[in-house]
Amino acid sequence: MKVLVTGGAGYIGSHAARLLRDHGHEILVYDNLSTGHRRLVKGFELIEADLLNQSVLTSALRMVDAVMHFAANAYVGESVQNPRKYFRNNVEGGLSLLNACLDAKVNKIVFSSTCAVYGEPSTIPIAENSPRQPANPYGVTKLMFEYALESYASAYGLRFAALRYFNAAGADESGEIGELHDPETHLIPLALQVAAGEKQALEIFGTDYPTSDGTCVRDYIHVSDLADAHVLALEYLGRQDSSLFVNLGTGAGHSIHQVIETIEKVTGRKVSTRIASRRAGDPPRLVADPRQAQAILGWKATRSLSDIVSTAWKWMQMNH
Repeated sequence: MKVLVTGGAGYIGSHAARLLRDHGHEILVYDNLSTGHRRLVKGFELIEADLLNQSVLTSALRMVDAVMHFAANAYVGESVQNPRKYFRNNVEGGLSLLNACLDAKVNKIVFSSTCAVYGEPSTIPIAENSPRQPANPYGVTKLMFEYALESYASAYGLRFAALRYFNAAGADESGEIGELHDPETHLIPLALQVAAGEKQALEIFGTDYPTSDGTCVRDYIHVSDLADAHVLALEYLGRQDSSLFVNLGTGAGHSIHQVIETIEKVTGRKVSTRIASRRAGDPPRLVADPRQAQAILGWKATRSLSDIVSTAWKWMQMNH
């Protein structure tokens, strides 16, 4: 298939684009480079444009068979401070994409969704039938696009796979592409910056949560495992006349202290920390129930937390 990868110059999109190419698919990357990086899609055909540019988008879609939609803003804190930006980019931009898909007669889309659509869950691990009650504008915008997908599927025969990620981390095993965010807000690259001597200390936001060591527990999943799931989801849409929602996680949670211990073991360096107050809206535990992805797609995360840290450390060493 020829696939349009929106946001393909970003972190997860660039990893998915590479794996799709490895599986024989033809890739067209569509990215406005507002947060993406040209270096992450070196060797790919790139259309530098915004999703709200309807004419360019429709023209691009007429050249492809399917879409993988990664293009979005994804900082929870920023979404609280500037929801206008998030509703414009994630909702208006997403609807522009769906309407262009209809005009170009493209009826298969794999969507980069998030566990943020669940908000603060009442039960752990989180299954796909858990209530969708997002606690911030970022999660709301992702949920709104999920609703749009359901409506377009019902009315127009669109087929979709909405993949709800938990905490993406790590880098391609080659060390050629990895996580590039500005500002960086994710735990593992921030802790690795401390290990590398680029930062003095890692801030831990709260140590009084009802968890084994008082710090938040998250389900960290390797970005290459996520990419594997996207390829399987595309193949699913190619053979099934149906849509699906699935969680993508390992089913196991790690606390902040456990992550730090793993980083210190992999790097052989100390990660100094500084305790800060809790952040509003941080649930104590977010862990996926990934059984549905295994049952429907035949997908299971295979890379460990140590693999995540090792590949992220290799990427940092090769690129800083």
